[in-house]
Amino acid sequence: MKHLNWATLGLITVIMLPGGACKLLMMEEAPFAQLGLPVWVALLIGLVECAGAIGIWFSKTRRGAALGVAVIMVGAIYYHMQFPPEIGALPALLVLICAIFVLRRTGRTDA
Repeated sequence: MKHLNWATLGLITVIMLPGGACKLLMMEEAPFAQLGLPVWVALLIGLVECAGAIGIWFSKTRRGAALGVAVIMVGAIYYHMQFPPEIGALPALLVLICAIFVLRRTGRTDA
């Protein structure tokens, strides 16, 4: 079961860290403009994604990081379902499932 924990943390990080970095570097502001959202929203989401991808590895911040990742992924799924192609929601759904798994496991055992 420990390998599944490590794989889950790794998957979250591999997906979230590059996406968050792109938002922080302003490489992904078009989707936010399409929604009529200001630039600071993209920066905030990028910051939460990066913090979540890193914080999920430390036992003291794991629960909060997983919760932040889950909230961001719910928003990402909503966005991708509104603006085709809807298949873009699949990575967000995968990360959401992983974050929920981490939330359920945190407190029982450390990954």
